[in-house]
Amino acid sequence: MVSFSRTDTGTAESEWEASELPTLPELPLSAAELAALTVIVLAAHPDDETLGAGGLLAQLHTAGAYIEVLLCTAGEASHPESRTTTSEQLAAVRLREFGAAVSELAPGSTLRFLQLSDGQLAAGSDRVAAAVRESIAASGCPANRVVIVAPYRSDGHTDHDALGSVAAEIAATGGHGLLEYPVWYWLWAAPADTAWRSWVRVPLTLEAQDAKAAAMRSHASQTEPLSAQPGDEVLLAGSFLEHFSRPWETFAWHAPAGGSNSARDAERIFDAVHSRDDDPWSYATSWYERRKRALTLAILPAEHYESGLEVGCSIGTLSVDLARRCTHFLAVDASGAAVVRAADRLSSHPSAQTRHLTVPREWPEGRFELIAVSELGYYLTPSELGGLFTRIQASLSPGGTLVLCHWRHPVEGWELDGDTVHERARRQLGWPTAGLLREKDFILEVLLAPEKTPAVRRSPATEQEPAWVRKPPRGQGSPPA
Repeated sequence: MVSFSRTDTGTAESEWEASELPTLPELPLSAAELAALTVIVLAAHPDDETLGAGGLLAQLHTAGAYIEVLLCTAGEASHPESRTTTSEQLAAVRLREFGAAVSELAPGSTLRFLQLSDGQLAAGSDRVAAAVRESIAASGCPANRVVIVAPYRSDGHTDHDALGSVAAEIAATGGHGLLEYPVWYWLWAAPADTAWRSWVRVPLTLEAQDAKAAAMRSHASQTEPLSAQPGDEVLLAGSFLEHFSRPWETFAWHAPAGGSNSARDAERIFDAVHSRDDDPWSYATSWYERRKRALTLAILPAEHYESGLEVGCSIGTLSVDLARRCTHFLAVDASGAAVVRAADRLSSHPSAQTRHLTVPREWPEGRFELIAVSELGYYLTPSELGGLFTRIQASLSPGGTLVLCHWRHPVEGWELDGDTVHERARRQLGWPTAGLLREKDFILEVLLAPEKTPAVRRSPATEQEPAWVRKPPRGQGSPPA
């Protein structure tokens, strides 16, 4: 972590530029959708709004969105060792700078100052929550047309984390959209951290970039020394400000209720992720992933299955192991780039196939004795998840095995989490749980389809392979081109 002082050193902007950060998918909102929004912007201190979301504010203003900015503290504790400026004097300076900066970004926006103490926002979280809810109610805007813009809740600064947590709770319970902007994260984190890989970018127009630069110059108490005296040194060094001179801004995006990310969004996002990285989640090298695969294989109640289906195969690391347990095996994924890599991994298994399908809208024909769904369910909307389980119920053979495995922590940008996915599976399918493992990070579970009264056995002449083995639809055979 960092101490939030001029002495901090951390990740250079050149490291972020050399990563896949510049190729993150864009925020899935059109100019018309932005114009229809009511946007409540939260800033812990003057300059947070400019650093993390200044370009976004400028473009929202241009689009015609209603913007209200809630400033929580005056940032009076930024220079605790100053011998020339009292905290009261600094507060007055920073409030003037804040007003000037927002006027550069979104002139005419509504501004509110909550007069909380710098460094103590956790203690004032109730007051912040009340103010945000009051602003939302006063707007009269439908819940799913309200977007809260707030500091990233794991930014590392106690005020940013507290404010981000308040915003996340209000957005989740109220059905509002949420854009979390990182500030100090860019300094203490590094490209090897995985949190940012599910975020989105907002490309900035030249006009928005110019407005952000002008707004940043307004915060002179932070970007220039207060004086030549000790304790008045510049707080935000040039190397730190480089993180905020990009031609885009980056956010953790949580869609509003009724407008959550869907399977189609997942297809677009993960195509971009897999196109720039052969193994974006270190499936092949991570001990966590290798151990989770071993546990998944161990929990399967049968040694061998006639036909198996993996939904959400990604690059095929689990697929290879499952294919060894099945006479016929099919792996599907919404990302065409991922399917190409899965097909390559499965090339030594002649009875294994891959298909590029976006479930549950698209689904393979035939029956399966084993269906595996790993790290997929929370990338669907609730209705899509219900559709997935309906598809599985119709496709799993009597007595067949459904194995589910999901991350148990919140997944940024999507409405569901792993525990919810499994709970909905049990409730909708009503199948008994034959195996269950809950760990801090993931849940692994086997559900068994009920046995049915055996039908009259068909003669060998009428026995047929599953339809997807016999005749894959044109243009969707395996491996893909």
